[in-house]
Amino acid sequence: MDLASFNCNCKVRPPLRTQRDLDGLRAGVSRGALGGIVSDHQPHDHDAKFAPFCDAESGISAFETLLPLVLRLVDSGLLSLVDAIACLTHRPARILGIQAGTLTVGARADICIFDPVGHWQVEPEALLSHGKNTPYGGWEMRGRVTHTLSDGRIVYEYQ
Repeated sequence: MDLASFNCNCKVRPPLRTQRDLDGLRAGVSRGALGGIVSDHQPHDHDAKFAPFCDAESGISAFETLLPLVLRLVDSGLLSLVDAIACLTHRPARILGIQAGTLTVGARADICIFDPVGHWQVEPEALLSHGKNTPYGGWEMRGRVTHTLSDGRIVYEYQ
């Protein structure tokens, strides 16, 4: 359905699948069969996406929408908030075999602080990413990141 208008902002790799595939992924996350949720953030400049669909680059700017989209799984009852955060943090790190995604003594303080009820509208030009390519332009989102810390240093603060 999202590709019916050949919107290049919906061109991703692997390509969008059917509703049945989406339902299967959601069920797998809900059952715990899929342990992590990640984003292949691929921002592009305007020219890379402003081309005929078959020639446009694949990928979207996804950092700012990943958390709110996962919170939709919480809202729909597929995941608890604790499980959603685990799917975004320590579970992918464990799958990759890296020491990350936990708040333990001696661990890097890589932390995302967010307002779980903060609402905002996706405005592509307001995205912090270099690329403004997103299929979620105009969408209302819940979950506003207020601070990001990298190794204990504040690298982003919502104004």
